[in-house]
Amino acid sequence: MLKPPPVSPGTKLREMISQGTVALPGVFNAISAVSASKAGARGLYLSGAGLTNGALGVPDIALASLTEFAQQAAYVTSVTDVPVISDADTGFGESLNVMRTVIEMERAGLAGIHLEDQVSPKRCGHLDGKSVIERDEMVRKVRAAVDSRRDDSFMIIARTDARGVEGLEAAVERAKAYVDAGADAVFPEGLQSEEEFAAFRAGVGGPLLANMTEFGKTPIIPVSRFSELGYEMVIFPMTGFRVMLKALDECYSELVATGTQAGLMDRMRTRAELYERIDYAAYDELDRGWAR
Repeated sequence: MLKPPPVSPGTKLREMISQGTVALPGVFNAISAVSASKAGARGLYLSGAGLTNGALGVPDIALASLTEFAQQAAYVTSVTDVPVISDADTGFGESLNVMRTVIEMERAGLAGIHLEDQVSPKRCGHLDGKSVIERDEMVRKVRAAVDSRRDDSFMIIARTDARGVEGLEAAVERAKAYVDAGADAVFPEGLQSEEEFAAFRAGVGGPLLANMTEFGKTPIIPVSRFSELGYEMVIFPMTGFRVMLKALDECYSELVATGTQAGLMDRMRTRAELYERIDYAAYDELDRGWAR
């Protein structure tokens, strides 16, 4: 059901992570956010890759703009009551661009964003060939982000991709600098084992976010294990998107090949199920009430 922008969603997320590890399923548009919320998700992650792949049909290589990210974020936060954090790529530019990014993403109703220290145009965090900006340059971006938020609870999460470029020790040192600059949490990207996650936890204070993506450099690790390792947030950025895409491919292939959807009926949500999912009856009831 549509609702006004949430008030201080960052406070809600901070309270949640203070009580234990929070799993954040990845969403890529409003209907995926509705589905994840109704499945019982306590928080959500707006995936930059999912948004870019889904809305534009292109790779996650900084082709989507701040405006597109903020608009999708507003769509998502308008249909869920749970806190949402979003990918914000490299902040869509330098420090002054980061300032605008924080203003627009906070205005969209998010609980927080993460900013990465890659050189733009960025690459997927689990691909080789990445480059990172100088540490001091990222520190300046973090300071700009912290200074630009209106609500101090809005979370500024600093992502470092340095593990795949400069090594684990350098990634830890970068993370410490980002925390000193005011980052509320750190997102170490591309770690390759439980031992590396443990070493990062041992070296960096403050909340940590783990990326549990598939088919990348990180092995599959359950939320329960990340809790034991001391991580406050675990994102699953493309899990839903990948399952959805496989289902779409199979659907369209069969439809084109057979010329009928008859064989697909048992794999569909019915009309009634769809209407229930999007609260169709509640909108009708509201409209009838205003008529009275």
